[in-house]
Amino acid sequence: MSQTPPTDDAALARVLDRIDADLPAALDRLKALLRIPSISTDPAWREDCARAAEWLRGDLEGLGFAARLDATPGHPMVVAHGTAGQGPHVLFYGHYDVQPVDPLELWHRDPFDPAVEDTPAGRVIRARGAADDKGQLMTFVEACRAWIAEHGSLPVRVSILFEGEEESGSPSLVPYLKAKGDELKADLALICDTGMFDPQTPAISTMLRGLLGQEVIITGPERDLHSGMYGGAAMNPARVLARILADLHDDEGRIQVPGFYDDVPELSDELRAQWERLGFDAEAFLGAVGLKHPAGEKGRTALEMLWSRPTCEINGMTAGYTGAGFKTVLPSKASAKISFRLVGRQDPAKLRAAFQDFVRARVPADCKVEFVNHSAGPASVMATDHPAFEAARRALSDEWPREAAFVGCGGSIPIAGYFKTILGMDSLLVGFGRDDDQLHSPNEKYDLESFHKGTRSWARILAALARA
Repeated sequence: MSQTPPTDDAALARVLDRIDADLPAALDRLKALLRIPSISTDPAWREDCARAAEWLRGDLEGLGFAARLDATPGHPMVVAHGTAGQGPHVLFYGHYDVQPVDPLELWHRDPFDPAVEDTPAGRVIRARGAADDKGQLMTFVEACRAWIAEHGSLPVRVSILFEGEEESGSPSLVPYLKAKGDELKADLALICDTGMFDPQTPAISTMLRGLLGQEVIITGPERDLHSGMYGGAAMNPARVLARILADLHDDEGRIQVPGFYDDVPELSDELRAQWERLGFDAEAFLGAVGLKHPAGEKGRTALEMLWSRPTCEINGMTAGYTGAGFKTVLPSKASAKISFRLVGRQDPAKLRAAFQDFVRARVPADCKVEFVNHSAGPASVMATDHPAFEAARRALSDEWPREAAFVGCGGSIPIAGYFKTILGMDSLLVGFGRDDDQLHSPNEKYDLESFHKGTRSWARILAALARA
């Protein structure tokens, strides 16, 4: 791959036709990768993770990439570099590891025996990893394959990084990025681990919420006490903790930790209008899980609260006797696990300290508090004024029934933050997953349309990036 191919409409049409014609073979290749049980969190599957990495290395090498495996303390990284004459340099990221399949008895078929099935909503590829992330990453590989088959080269310079530990916390990723930063740094990162807004509307995720996890443990008496003998006279840690947790939000749903909103930006008028045009049905969204009324901050839309506003949620509470029946005990300890989703420029370290001060100020003299710190990472906000973002949005809009949208993501995708803080580059997050893909659950699937049109979408995006 040495000479940059043309990127005009005729050249792109040839690539799209190739993708259509090659779909059966592309599905066979995806099935071959899906058959490898690359479960990263369980050491019993270590050799299978290595097999999946080698399968990808060999496939990329067959396309003309300079591909290799880099060892880590965990599972290997797959690194590959293609060449092209001119144009921007992009780094595509995906992960080849998958979640465990338990409970196995809830699967309708062997999770590592992939098959295309007909469902009321259309044809799907059923297997563990079909959507997260093997099907997604192969949409990009197949787009590259079609460009190379038709024109002998890619329209932009492409590097690829496939990780094998995403589903087990990515312990090797940050040290690897720091060690290989000079090699991996590109003009733009491409990440295909997200989804569509709906089955007809493609999306580019430009706002990812950060995450802060905190455990609080309140201790009162030195042991559990009889509530008849001590109740009323002795301080109850469960009551102390309940009061602290109740103080976290006011009646308008705003979080009361001092300084919490200092670095939270407001939406631009343009982005707000784009989100309104999506026609998001909050009642249907909540109705699907047996709810009806939006919670959170008063005066904010549901999409704002999901994508662009910070949260404070109590994820778990423990105190006293929680078994069957009843036990009249005054507990010695009470604990809660609390997570914050962060937006804008909120600083996890600053907010952790502010939250702990908030708690300490409410702990009475006869109790003590300790904290267990969990994950912390800032939000990521992409520079959508970069011409690549609008070029990609138009390219997606040309492929799908409805116009593509810049959207937020309520969850956290740490790799995008690492690319920004370690390698200094923004990420273009484009995925073709759907809400019913059953990620991490039994009977995971990936729509055949997502795989086919996702491949076509990446082919269009590569041409658009070359022109942009």
